[in-house]
Amino acid sequence: MALDDLALLFDLDGTLVDTALDLHDTLNVVLDGLGRDGVPLETVRHMVGDGARKLVERGLAATGGLPDADAFETAVEAFFAHYADHLSDHSVPFPGAVAALERYAAAGVPMAVCTNKPEGFSVKILENLDISDHFSTVVGGDTLAVKKPDAGHIQGTVDRMNAGGRRAVMIGDSANDVNAARNAGIPVIAVTFGYTQVPARDLGADVVIDHFDELDTALASLTGG
Repeated sequence: MALDDLALLFDLDGTLVDTALDLHDTLNVVLDGLGRDGVPLETVRHMVGDGARKLVERGLAATGGLPDADAFETAVEAFFAHYADHLSDHSVPFPGAVAALERYAAAGVPMAVCTNKPEGFSVKILENLDISDHFSTVVGGDTLAVKKPDAGHIQGTVDRMNAGGRRAVMIGDSANDVNAARNAGIPVIAVTFGYTQVPARDLGADVVIDHFDELDTALASLTGG
């Protein structure tokens, strides 16, 4: 496998890290504060991927509908305030993720996180889980003027990686990841264990994997290695 020609971009939520429990807990704290019933964990897994505002919007829509604009902004602020203190209470890397990152780091492969999650939250989670050192840059949904599925989010991440002309590959779990990669003209690998409203195998990725142990083979299939 020609790892020396690659630069790897990873989504965060649902790809590198299973953050669903903390997002679920925070959303339900906000809903409870509004006198609403909570939503099940499995429902939240299909709501994640477009940023916290969209998660709050979807949670509200599923539990009685959206309030007026001021109340909605108050709910979003409450979400951010609670989540900031509970970013990684239960969040953990997916099986095989840490070993894969260590393997690629040892091989000198440039790696970055390209996520729609706010940059500050993303950096803190990576630090809390002791995997931040593997990434040359973290580009969140608020880092640039655009975010996935806009091609500019991918290109902006690549530009910050100083990858020396290496071939970029996106690894993600959702339509945003696949569409962003397609829009940027780079290959994309989808994982089946993440958060998506559409089954991973129906997203149109170049390769689909069920575990990080399969990532080497997936990359080899893209590069002919």
